[in-house]
Amino acid sequence: MSVAFFDLDRTLISRNSGSMWVRAQLREGRISLSAAARALVWLTRYHLGRSGLDGAVLDAIRTLEGQPEADLRQRTGAFYDAEVRGLYRPGALAALNEHRAQGHTLALLTTSSLYMAERVGEALGFHSLLCSRFEVDAQGHFTGRPDGALCFGEGKLHHAQALADSLKVSLGDCAFYTDSVTDSPVLEVVGRPVAVNPDPRLRRLAARKGWAIVDWGEPERGG
Repeated sequence: MSVAFFDLDRTLISRNSGSMWVRAQLREGRISLSAAARALVWLTRYHLGRSGLDGAVLDAIRTLEGQPEADLRQRTGAFYDAEVRGLYRPGALAALNEHRAQGHTLALLTTSSLYMAERVGEALGFHSLLCSRFEVDAQGHFTGRPDGALCFGEGKLHHAQALADSLKVSLGDCAFYTDSVTDSPVLEVVGRPVAVNPDPRLRRLAARKGWAIVDWGEPERGG
């Protein structure tokens, strides 16, 4: 038994769904221009490996307090259908099929919310969704707090290790595919680290470490 972990943004899909979501919320009038600008700056700095996301994500979760979970799930599903479902890289689908044929456990390992992860997991047949979850009260409303460890940076390693432990698998027998140097905590411990269309810092790190570097291509137009 082995686990193949896959990042979402700019790995399975060709764009960053977080940035796309912020812009969609701005268009719909759900957030202010200043809030959108702050979020996009945080996302850019994080992708460049210059800062963590803790403060930005916790602020975003706090704004959900009192809102029904069902509403966010519905809105995320509509956003996925309209803007994300056509962005899968052809190489990503081929890699998933290769691991599936070998009987490996497929795990989505993403900073994205549970509600985005659910749609991706359903579309691609993931066995496990390791993602950022938000606490919900007994009435189905958000409390404004995270539910468990947020899934980025060292948090991704926490989630990956927990899944491996539950399956009695060593991370040294697992694979991880990602585009970002911010995922180096996981890349450093898996047996098969793969840099997918990597950012410049990850490309340099992968070359220095001897990790595989692959190009999964761009989604077909209208796909």
